[in-house]
Amino acid sequence: VNEMQKKVEDSFPPGSPQRIFWEQQQLYNQSNDKRQMRWHPTMIKWCLNIKLRSSAAYEAIRDSGFISLPSSRTLRDYTHHMKSGTGFLPEVTEQLLIALFSQGHCLLVGVPGLAKTLLISTFAQILELPFNRIQFTPDLMPSDIIGTDIIEEGEAGKRAFRFIKGPVFANIVLADEINRTPPKTQAALLEAMQEYHVTAGGNEFQLEQPFFVLATQNPIEQEGTYPLPEAQLDRFMFKIVIDYPTETEETDIVSATTGAEIPELETALSGHAIVALHNIVRRVPAADNVVQYAVKIARATRPKEEDAPDFIQQWVRWGAGPRAGQYLILGAKARAILRGRYNASCEDVKSVAPSVLRHRVLTNFHAEAEGVDSDTVIQRLLDTVQEPAARL
Repeated sequence: VNEMQKKVEDSFPPGSPQRIFWEQQQLYNQSNDKRQMRWHPTMIKWCLNIKLRSSAAYEAIRDSGFISLPSSRTLRDYTHHMKSGTGFLPEVTEQLLIALFSQGHCLLVGVPGLAKTLLISTFAQILELPFNRIQFTPDLMPSDIIGTDIIEEGEAGKRAFRFIKGPVFANIVLADEINRTPPKTQAALLEAMQEYHVTAGGNEFQLEQPFFVLATQNPIEQEGTYPLPEAQLDRFMFKIVIDYPTETEETDIVSATTGAEIPELETALSGHAIVALHNIVRRVPAADNVVQYAVKIARATRPKEEDAPDFIQQWVRWGAGPRAGQYLILGAKARAILRGRYNASCEDVKSVAPSVLRHRVLTNFHAEAEGVDSDTVIQRLLDTVQEPAARL
């Protein structure tokens, strides 16, 4: 050991990851209570960056308490409960869980009859959170969403205004057919989604955490609809497209929903646990090359960038902003947790990229004339952008 220590001291300067790794490993071996030992963050990040495959090292990192993650088995149970209650594939329910754990919001797009509303109501039941549904119509007013002031007379005969909270004051809010209402009413959600509070009558009212907005949109009926402004679209972390099920899936859905048996749903997660998961997601390490990969993807969508691919300059009118890179990393971290891993990878970034980018990449007339949509552009972009090499 003394010879190895001398070799390490001669080879690596103080503060280097290799030197810290050696020192921490010696402390770990000498510690009587290994679970109480605090590992150096630099050493942990170095271990994860080089994808260290030593199971003992990973167990030591986990036991140290520096990264506290729920078990992957428990998180898989959440997905199973969601699927049993709605018939949706795990990919859709996993994306909802990723957005929830990342403190984001979702926009679900699909034709009528695909159980979008059932999916969201089942989501609320499993999480045991207060749930409100807002049916957006052309005559809906902002006060119908955030609430309104009423005149109330007290015992002494004195009249005063009292604020009556609207349906936005819930942990999970379903904005059903959000494109059916005018922009001024759509904008009533804008402050709540970003700032987690609403302002009415000059007073500010905080929204209880977690606050999760799930909006649905019908893509086939455009008469009497109001497309969401780009500023509000950018508030949604994911745009999830729900397509028709396969023949086998549809057969299972019809059989399950036309019988007498009703699935029994169990509460899987509380509001306090979700708030704790918000903090855990942000503590999951992401290597420098993973962050660079997310930034490269987001910047490559902008046609005015000098190094933008030719097809981006040809087909894209506006690209994604910096918020896309933030959501790519947060989504990658949450996906890593769901799969029981300790760090986010480039594969996680690539997996969440279509849902993060499809409403942020706006195609131009040339793309529409050639039948190219944003999903096609994004898939080609993911095939083009190379993953940066990990640095040891």
